Amino acid sequence: MTRPPVRIAIAGALGRMGRQMAEAVRADPRLALAARFHRPDSAGDGLVSRDEALAMADVVIDFTTPGASADLARFCANRGGPALVVGSTGFDAAELADIADAAKTIPIVRSGSFSLGLNMLVGLVAQAARTLDADDWDAEIFEAHHRHKVDAPSGTALMLGQAVAGGRGVELGAVARRVRDGLVAARPAGEIGFAVTRGGSMIGEHSVSFCAEGELVTLSHAAGDRIMFARGAIAAALWVSGRPSGQYDMRDVLGLNG
Repeated sequence: MTRPPVRIAIAGALGRMGRQMAEAVRADPRLALAARFHRPDSAGDGLVSRDEALAMADVVIDFTTPGASADLARFCANRGGPALVVGSTGFDAAELADIADAAKTIPIVRSGSFSLGLNMLVGLVAQAARTLDADDWDAEIFEAHHRHKVDAPSGTALMLGQAVAGGRGVELGAVARRVRDGLVAARPAGEIGFAVTRGGSMIGEHSVSFCAEGELVTLSHAAGDRIMFARGAIAAALWVSGRPSGQYDMRDVLGLNG
């Protein structure tokens, strides 16, 4: 029997990613664009209220802001659905706790990046970090995005930092160095450094370098078009529809977490 299309609602529908997500959903026969909503004061352009959108959807795709995403997760959990695909980045601890609490009731896929290639990079970075001794190999993460991005380091850069830290068996917060300025002394062994560039219209570039005496290993990924994020979010929406409650990431969607 043919599976009916998964009904999708788009949060932040007037934003850059919201518009692209709507186009991608419309073009996919496995999906039906059930509703689009934006801020409460937004109207026209086919928008509906949040309550109306959630009532019509199996899955909400949300690339908005951390606060809005956490609030949406709480709201969906309180009403018992729908499922969520969250691509916002820059969450604080309280917002992450709200999403984790909501995931006890509804299924949520949250990821710092919905790119297939980037998630493969995360796995390679973790493997390299497990193999290359932290006392001999310094880890440095570089990321570059357009001038409009408001959080730094990016959610993807933090994913890569977590991959390095996890591979080394340490907590990222204990070894991360986000800023170097002035007389900062010699680099301690095991530190994970971050460097950030913002400018122009760059969609996203990320690299992780492992630096030792006399050699350098760099693993990198560059985004050429935002459509790759839309494709990944669609894959996540198809995967999460009908799943049990829980918090998942893109590596679950791709089967990379076993």
